[in-house]
Amino acid sequence: MKRLLTLLFLAFTLSASAGSPIYKIKVKNADGKIVKMKAYKGKVLLIVNTATKCGFTPQYEELEALYEKYRASGFEILDFPCNQFGAQAPGTIAEIQEFCTSNYNVTFPQFDKIDVNGADESPLFTFLKKEKGFGGFDTNDQRGKFMHEMMLKKDADYQKSSDIKWNFTKFLVDRKGRVIRRFEPTDSMRDVEEWIEKTLK
Repeated sequence: MKRLLTLLFLAFTLSASAGSPIYKIKVKNADGKIVKMKAYKGKVLLIVNTATKCGFTPQYEELEALYEKYRASGFEILDFPCNQFGAQAPGTIAEIQEFCTSNYNVTFPQFDKIDVNGADESPLFTFLKKEKGFGGFDTNDQRGKFMHEMMLKKDADYQKSSDIKWNFTKFLVDRKGRVIRRFEPTDSMRDVEEWIEKTLK
């Protein structure tokens, strides 16, 4: 019995020390270098798939404001451009960075372009989608209603899939690597900020 308890304790300890699976994932930064997600261990993360030619692109300004406000408290925004939605993230990663810097003074980390759905999707987004599936658009909001109707025309069953639906979907990850919230692009940035504040406490 004593040996069994010891083994259980060791298993629990090893499991706890391993941490969240997110920290085992590797991504490629804008310079083409591999970055281990464990470099962000202990930080609160907002992970976003972005595009430079989208109706939601002005959210870059709001994201940068959040970054400047909360960065000193251990908050990071990780930006992953994706060209899968309306081909609205054209150009090279260097061109995307130039656009974001020139137009929105973006200073948070930007990574290489990726796929967030499909056979070539990033393992990071595979993990994020598994942890937090699609919760629906707020159809009481005009933009949410528009997105819902647009998605329905393409796929009547679109709500059943955890796939990313559009640019500027956001995942909030706490300091222990747990995905605690998914925000659709139509969700209020005020709500995003409130959740960031809660998670940083």
